[in-house]
Amino acid sequence: MSSVPRILVLADDCNPEWPSLPVVGYKYARALSKVADVTLVTHIRNKENIEKEGELTGITRYVDNEWIAAPMHRFSKFLRGGNEVAWSTNQMMAYLPYVAFERQALAMFRKQLNANSFDLIHRITPMSPTLPSFVAGRTRQPFVIGPLNGNLDWPAAFSNEQKREREGLRKLRGLYRYLPFARSTYRNASCVLAAFQHTIDDLSAAKADTIVPFPEIGFDPDVFHSKGRSKPFDGDGQKRFLFAGRLVPYKVPEAVVKAFCDSPALEGHILHIVGSGPEQERLERMVADAGAEKRVIFEGLKTQAEVAEFMRTCDAFVFPSIRELGAGVVIEAMASGMVCIVTDYGAPGDLVASDRGVRVPLQSMEGLVQDYRAAMEGCLSEPDRHVEMAEKAEAYATNYYDWDEKAKYTLRIYDAVIENKPLSDFTEYR
Repeated sequence: MSSVPRILVLADDCNPEWPSLPVVGYKYARALSKVADVTLVTHIRNKENIEKEGELTGITRYVDNEWIAAPMHRFSKFLRGGNEVAWSTNQMMAYLPYVAFERQALAMFRKQLNANSFDLIHRITPMSPTLPSFVAGRTRQPFVIGPLNGNLDWPAAFSNEQKREREGLRKLRGLYRYLPFARSTYRNASCVLAAFQHTIDDLSAAKADTIVPFPEIGFDPDVFHSKGRSKPFDGDGQKRFLFAGRLVPYKVPEAVVKAFCDSPALEGHILHIVGSGPEQERLERMVADAGAEKRVIFEGLKTQAEVAEFMRTCDAFVFPSIRELGAGVVIEAMASGMVCIVTDYGAPGDLVASDRGVRVPLQSMEGLVQDYRAAMEGCLSEPDRHVEMAEKAEAYATNYYDWDEKAKYTLRIYDAVIENKPLSDFTEYR
């Protein structure tokens, strides 16, 4: 295409100040607005923070479906016992509010769509394949959905963690395929952006030639970068390991805590735990029992800028999560020049493949602790090899996961969809 495409972007979750999916939706929408003529449609709950940020104010319209979203959110919070765990329950409770969101968005823009004021519709959030689209197939414009991410099973060895996460309803996940609009969403989509193979395998209703591999994660190079840092494990002296994330069962922070506390070789070094959550009290007891309070430091919640500073001043990022769909924090660590040690399951293992980091095999808790201990000790005994990993990781993150680079790539996909060209050439993220 020679002209800038006019894109109607649907992003129910889109908030610059809310972590995880909302901030990812915001950053992707912001990046897309730099390369296309974007009109953003999001939920009224995001208005205050979007307008305070001031970057997307002029192009954003708001849908108010609080008549159903608010009571369903309260019901979901009640069933989950808060907002920290039971993610599958949250997704189930989001179905009706999300369908209502798209119905109202379609009504809001029906005249412009009929008048061909847009070239394409792109739904960027929610990113779960289990939440279908009401809009798909109801307009003359081609419809793009994604990036989607989902369909990563709980490892059998971590059934106790699954119980603590209150994820018993996950066994019902496959029923989403029988919900209204589920099959029509993928039947009518011109392009489905899908993160990692575990998601692609879930999209049986989508036409194979419409699926484009495309992880949903990215990083802001103004925040996450390696400028001013020394090489990981450079020289003698105390080294610093970092875990950053919610302290919840599936991220298995206890694996790195136990591994670090039980290693004589790591006694002269520091482990920083950035984040908070329901597992913190258990972890603090483990540290106290090991007499390692001066070596394992609980830093609490930090801003993105503060996390980025930790990443530039620490040597290795240790992330034992056993069910990580996207792992944006891993890309941020890679972009910050860190050595990354991750569990080889889901997104983290894919991201650090090809010697871009250390992959610990998925196994029982006892085995994880043993292998994470060995991996951290290996950083000390073979620093040069791990520096090479960090350099490869940083180059990979910078080339493919900078938000502006991802937006430029998306623009190429838009052009192909609008001009009805094959999508088979889009293989960079495989």
